[in-house]
This record gives sequence, structure tokens and C-alpha cells, in this order.
Amino acid sequence: MRLRRIFVSLTLLSWFTSNWSALGSDHLKLHGIFSSNMVLQRDKPIKVWGWAPAGKEVVVSASFSGQPVKAKTDNKKGQWEVHFGAQPANTNPQSITVTAGDQEIVLENILIGDIWVMNGQSNMVWPVEKTLHVDSESAQADMPLLRAFKINNNEQRTMQIDIDEAVIAYEGGWVVSTPESAKQFSAIGFAFASRIQRATGIPIGMIINARGGASIESLAPYRKLREDPLTKRYVEWVDARAESFEPDQWLADRIAGWEKKVAKQRQDGVPENRLAKKPAMADLRSVHIPGKSPSDAGSCYNGMFGVFIGLNIKGVLFHQGYNNAMSTTCLPRRYRILMRLMVEGWREDFNDPALPVGVIGLCAGGSAQNEENFEAFSFSPGSFIRESQRLGLADVGDPDLTAFLPAYDVRIPGLHPRKKREHGVRAARWALSKVYDQEVLWEQASLVSAEPRGDVMVLSFDQPVMPDDLSTVLQGFSIAGEDGKFYRAHARLEFTGSEREWSTKSKGHNAKRVHVWSPLVAQPVAVRYGWSRSPMGNLKINGMPWAPLPSFRTDKWDWPEGDDPANTVFTRSDGYRGFKEAKERLSDRQQRESAIADKVFARLKSLGWVQPQ
Repeated sequence: MRLRRIFVSLTLLSWFTSNWSALGSDHLKLHGIFSSNMVLQRDKPIKVWGWAPAGKEVVVSASFSGQPVKAKTDNKKGQWEVHFGAQPANTNPQSITVTAGDQEIVLENILIGDIWVMNGQSNMVWPVEKTLHVDSESAQADMPLLRAFKINNNEQRTMQIDIDEAVIAYEGGWVVSTPESAKQFSAIGFAFASRIQRATGIPIGMIINARGGASIESLAPYRKLREDPLTKRYVEWVDARAESFEPDQWLADRIAGWEKKVAKQRQDGVPENRLAKKPAMADLRSVHIPGKSPSDAGSCYNGMFGVFIGLNIKGVLFHQGYNNAMSTTCLPRRYRILMRLMVEGWREDFNDPALPVGVIGLCAGGSAQNEENFEAFSFSPGSFIRESQRLGLADVGDPDLTAFLPAYDVRIPGLHPRKKREHGVRAARWALSKVYDQEVLWEQASLVSAEPRGDVMVLSFDQPVMPDDLSTVLQGFSIAGEDGKFYRAHARLEFTGSEREWSTKSKGHNAKRVHVWSPLVAQPVAVRYGWSRSPMGNLKINGMPWAPLPSFRTDKWDWPEGDDPANTVFTRSDGYRGFKEAKERLSDRQQRESAIADKVFARLKSLGWVQPQ
């Protein structure tokens, strides 16, 4: 029990430190989101708030407002707030002065423009300096009208009301973009925000609050998770685990495991100075604490996003997925619900039912799929998460101000792919076209139908789809019969007219229809496209390189998933078996197609060709 008392004391100390202002203060203080160099949101009311000695009158003057505004502090908490009317964009530096008695705070070099929040996990927070484009991006970063504010990891069990100085990443809070400071900015965020700023001419502020290792469960507002029966059951499970958590028992379990490990090491002759280190209470991290873990309900939202509710924002750019895309954590049905609830929660909490939201899909990463490993690398939980990201966002029901931005085509190996600029530029295209109403091309497309015609599946789309290099060979398709076994498929756009007309004049090309076929599937019932963690797939909407066709499937063979959050339906053993079976299909397809190579080649010459009506 002594260890538990120590833990509780430390927890209370942490709470008092991060919430000191809620208990009253002898000093004038602004909420941590405010500092010199910041950007305030244009065209929306401006709220400024903080804490001061109880009963004190606080006077706030702003250079953009003709009259100062006064407020009385709450007698219990010492909290105060003032409101200014909405202001247009302003590139001229403004100031805010706050006084309470003989105490004064002055904020300078404030601009009025748009604030975009960069939320998600590590690939969103990944800095410019660790990308392939650091030289060219930082060289263009002398941008006085671009500012950034970053919140470091701060997962919490309950909603925080202030941002502690210890979790503010940049010294002073908000920083101006320079070739040196921008190297620490989110690489995706910088690529996005810098292009928005240049195109619009208005000040742009970024709040970077992504958390490496975060699951979507922790990024959604906690209160929203009780609105759906499936996520409500999950929240109740998290709460029960949090209430029963015993730090001393956690340590005892760790020590027991350590003793077994050390005994085995000694048996194997490991020298004493190389034995595993004995666990201690100091090893306890938030990841070990139910309800506070970055995998648990609302924890990252509580300390990193909801903490600045009251500050108006323009929109959110979101990039996440990895922690929900491992075989034993993959729960696509729940993810789809969480995606909708998360976006709805943001809009409610920030009082903007039309808040623009762009979701960058799970990035490729890992080893790339190719013709030699196709079936084996089609075994992918990540593909189901990508689908849930797209469908969950569509469930919000606002296609004009929400966008799913595929990222699978930027194929760089590794957990943190070093190509990030492409994602930010793609997102900027969407925002400039749909949010800022500029003449910038942005396209989306959907599958309309999938119809079997003999041994061919014919897919129809609502927009033209084709490779951006105008190749007639389409990649990334797989096809299956009733047995549900998917094999790499051959695919061609639909052609009419003569071959000579196609090759010389490009006439008769129907880019809205694709024919998919495999000699191993006599009666096809389903097709998948781009179905891998790092998939093949070269179709682009209208042939535009920045608009990859989203991965999709026509089947209903879902990833195994149960309703009980305490029990994992899909195990590591299931994953091994699934991968083994996929490799066997790969070998089967390679051998069988090799045996009939001449027939396959002959059939491909006619695949996609139809007789003119």
C-alpha cells in the first residue's frame, strides 16, 4: 500500500501542477495557448481568458479593438474571460495587454488569420528536419505570416483546463516560421500551411498536437464515445480497468517477470553486469496506466486538444492509423464509428458545425507490395483501417467540407516514411479548392458498380480513372471467387473501336470502366484494389498525380472483430496462419500462370476490348 500512496501522491502533485489555475492564483496568468507571435482566428469572435487573484478586476486592451474590455475574476477559481468581436484577416502586427491591479501581461506581434490544427500520431508530428525534402522546404520557410505552436505528449485521464509550460514545445509558445525554426514544424503541417499561406496571402497558424503512438480511441473526445453502443461498452471497460488499477500490483507483476527472465539469463551464462535491470516504480509510464494510456478513451484529447476549447480555429488536418492497424489491434467496425464521433466532437466542442476536416489515410510504410510478393502482402489489417477512415468520415455526411486524402501511393519503407511533403501538398489542394474556393483542381471518385461478365469483373466509376503516365496496364487489383481466395488480377481500361484507333489517336477509351480478370478465378464475385499496407495501385482520378483512387473492395468478408473489448478475436496465431495461407496462394498463382503463360498473354490482348454498339 505504501507504493500506492506514493503513486497517488505523485498523481495529485501532477494534477495540482497542471491545474493550479483552477484552485485560484496570486498571479495574473493567461491560458497557455496565448503568447506573443500567435495567430488569432479571423471572422469569428475572439475569446481571451486566464486566471488572476480572486475578486480582482481584469482589463484587456487589444490594438484591434477600440475599447478595453473588463472582467471580474471568479471568487473561487480566479478565472476570467473577455470577448472581442470577430475581426477580418490582418497582416499588421497587433498587441494585447492584460492588467490586474499592478500586474500586467503584454502580447506582441499577433496576427489575425486562420488556425489549422495538426492532429494524429507520429507521422503527423514528424518534423521537417527528418524528411527527404528538408533542404528545399526549409529554404522556403522565411515566412513571417506563418506561425506554429506545438503541444508535447500530455495524455490525461480527465480534461485539462490549461496547457502547462512543461508541455509547450517551443520556447515562448508561438514561433514565427524561419528557415531554422521550420525544421521543427510538422513536415506535413508545414507543406500544407505554407502553401495555404502563399496562395491566400493571409496569416496562417498551426497548432501541432499529434501524439506518437496514439490510437484513435485516445484522440476522440471522451464524452462522445458514450453515444454509440459499441464504443460505450468500450469506455465502460476502460473505466473499470482504470478504477481497479493498483500501481503496487503492477510493479509486483513486473518484478515477478523480471525474476524469471534473470534466472533464465543466468542459466544461459549472461554476465551479472549484463542482466536485465530490475523494474522500479520510476518505470511506470502513462502507457501502463489504464485510462491514461495513449491507447485509451480520450486521453490525448483531454490533454492536447480539448485543453484549448474556447480558441476558435479554422479546421483540422488529421493523420493516424498505425496503432490501430496491427493485426491484434485492428477493429475496423469500431474505428469507423470512432472516426465519425471524433469529427462530430471536434465540431461541437469548437462550436463550428461546418468545421473543415481533412483526413490523410494510413500511410504506406513497410516493404512495398510488388508482383513477386503480391498475394502475401495482400494480407493486411491496415487496408481495413484505411477503409474505415474513409467510410467513417463519409458517415459525417458533409462531403463538401470533409475529405479523405489517400496516402498509400507514397511508398517509402519504414514506420516513419521520410516523404511527407506530398501529403501536405495534397491536403492543401483540397483546402484551397473546397475551403478557400480557389481555382485549384481537386477531384474525388467512387465505385458505382461491379458486375461479373463471364470470367471478367467490370467495374464502373463516377469519374474517369487512369494512370498518370497514361499506361494501359493497371496495377493493384485482386479478384476472388466464392471461396474468398484473392489472386493478383490483370486489369485494363475499357476500349472500343480498333486497336489502330487506340494506338494512334487514343479514340474509344472509356476511362470510367475497368475490366478485371484472372485465369485462376473462373467465376469472379469480388474485387479489391490497393489492398495492402504498401500496395501496388496506379489509378489516379482523371489521371491527376495528386489524386490516387482510394483503395476499395466489393466484398463483405470483414476482418474478424468482436463486441467485447476485453477479448481479442484475432490473435497473433491467426495472423501467422493468414500470412502463411496468403504465401501459399502466391506460390499457387505463380506456378499455374507460368504453366499457361501463352494463353494468359493471348487473353490479355483482348482484355478490356469491347465491340462498338
